[in-house]
Parts: sequence; C-alpha cells; structure tokens
Amino acid sequence: MGLAMARQLLTQGHTVLCISRTVQDALTRHAAQTGATLLQWSHDLADSAALGARLERWLHDTAQGPDGKPWASVTLINNAGVLARIGPFSETDADDLARALRVGLEAPMQLTAAFLRATEGWPAQRKVLNISSGLGRRAMASQAAYCAAKAGMDHFTRCVALDEALKANGAKVCALAPGVIDTDMQQQLRGADEAAFPDRENFVRLKSGGQLASAEEAASRVLAYLARPDFGAQPVADIRD
Repeated sequence: MGLAMARQLLTQGHTVLCISRTVQDALTRHAAQTGATLLQWSHDLADSAALGARLERWLHDTAQGPDGKPWASVTLINNAGVLARIGPFSETDADDLARALRVGLEAPMQLTAAFLRATEGWPAQRKVLNISSGLGRRAMASQAAYCAAKAGMDHFTRCVALDEALKANGAKVCALAPGVIDTDMQQQLRGADEAAFPDRENFVRLKSGGQLASAEEAASRVLAYLARPDFGAQPVADIRD
C-alpha cells in the first residue's frame, strides 16, 4: 500500500520523499511522467534514530518549496510494519521481537518527533498519518508483537494529538486502520502453520471470499481520508467507520 500511496501522491506540484529498504525504479519513471519531485532514501527502519536525525536535517534545509515560497502543507505518513514469527509469544525470538517493535512502533515515534520539531514554526498545514490496524484494537493469538506495536501506535497518536492541540499551529494527527488489504502480509498469515496460528482459516476466507481490498483501492481511500477537512478530529479512526 505504501508504494500505491506514493504513486498516487506523485502529481505535479508535489514533492514526495519515500523511505524504504529498496529504491523503486517504477516510482522514478512515474515521477518523470507526472512532473512531480521524488526523492528516495534507502534505509532500514529498524535503525530509526539515525533516520530521524537525517529527516530533521532535510526538513530544516527544505523549509521552502522549489518556487522559493513556504509550503502550503506538509504531511508525514508512517506506513511500515513487519510481522514477527507467527506463533505463540512463548516461542518468540528476541531479535525478531525487537525488530518488529522497532519498525512498527519506535520508527513512527522517532520520525514523528523529528517531523514535528523540524516543522514547528512552519506556517504550512501540518499532518501526521499513522497507518494502524484493527489488530491494534483487537487481540489475536500468535500476533502479540504486531498487535502490541499497533496498539502502541494508537495510544502514542492520542498523546501527540493532545500535545499538538495546545499549540497555535499544532499538527493534525491520526492513527488510521485501513481495512483488510491484499498484501504480502496477508499472504504470510494465510500461509502460516494452522497449529501455530488459530486464526489462519479466517484469513483464508477473507481471500477466497473476495473481501480484501487491492493496495491501489486502499491507498485511494486512505489518501481521501487524509484530505478530509475533519482529518485529526478523531486521533484514532478506522477507514470502515
């Protein structure tokens, strides 16, 4: 979905910075066709402290658009997440757990802090969109790390919303669950050992029943929510509400 959102954001007049483990050549070609400005940083979000510092420096150096005028709006979208090994929490590997929490929770917190600090004095409309999950609000066996990371993201977003509401030009923030999407993560869940993952059959039925949104459809719905005038009124929301 992150790739689909990036494609849809690459329109003329937009500057899009994408951060992922690999550079996407297709995005470079798409940006050239649309006339958008694209930057891609290759970075593992498990190392978010260094990345947060780099993002903050870049934002300080980019306080004005290509036309020399202040930006009309600036938005941070935190979309990354990984599944730890699917199975009972008692069987969790320490390194696997640490990576899941670093990517799924620590990185959004580090990047949000850097973003808010760097743009504090900007006159632009500022937004932070954290891509959450229904599993942050509903417990599931064999998914403790992912559920905990998303639940943490939701509550961290609530806290930041309270902070920003006290500021003259505070950022609008929201942790948004995007619904069930046909992604590699869903494929991982469907392919899990049923003995280790009691809910496996539920995910199989979602696929066979055609209940999964495509990444492109989900991206379009998420970006439409981001553009709503009441974005941030609910710091924790679900696209299906």
